[in-house]
Amino acid sequence: MNQKLKDPNSDHLFEAILKLQNIDECYDFFEDLCAVSEFKAMSQRFEVAYLLAQGESYQEIVNRTGASTATISRVKRSLNYGSDGYACVFERMKQDE
Repeated sequence: MNQKLKDPNSDHLFEAILKLQNIDECYDFFEDLCAVSEFKAMSQRFEVAYLLAQGESYQEIVNRTGASTATISRVKRSLNYGSDGYACVFERMKQDE
């Protein structure tokens, strides 16, 4: 975990997110929390990470998500050198299938 990100405000936010019980609650919460552009950027980055983890090419990801190659590169760097947060979520999603 990046200690630069950890603070009481972030802890409080994550505690709130963990209280959400379904997709509709997530939509309502994130609509209140984020600007539409912020939410769209987060969801796009998540989809890029998912597609990269599935082995999709940059061009396929650009075509499917509209993400720039710079965004794809940043997400790939997080997948390769980050805190394995994406990997944790993808593994749990796979278990739920």
